[in-house]
Amino acid sequence: MRILVVCGAGASSTFVAHRLRRAAADAGLEWQTKAGTEQSVYGGDHDLVLLGPHFADRLDSIRDAVMAPVAVLPADVFADRDGTRTLAFARSIIDVRNTPKGTS
Repeated sequence: MRILVVCGAGASSTFVAHRLRRAAADAGLEWQTKAGTEQSVYGGDHDLVLLGPHFADRLDSIRDAVMAPVAVLPADVFADRDGTRTLAFARSIIDVRNTPKGTS
């Protein structure tokens, strides 16, 4: 799983990406996470794009431009010190995408 965490300058997303990668590893998942800016979304090879809360107004345009699922992180994501809540959030996006229609 290749996950891109996006924020304005890439600084705070670096912390989120690192914490997410560590939480995924602790859960036995081999996820690649990296931080980037909005420009790194386009043309990238990502399985999931997680946007900082301040990108909520651009969610639809970013979704329209990429093939991967795109979601806005919760506003309190930067307080998630061990990455476990961010991991649960990412897994929920992936699980929803992989659930066949007509099942719960």
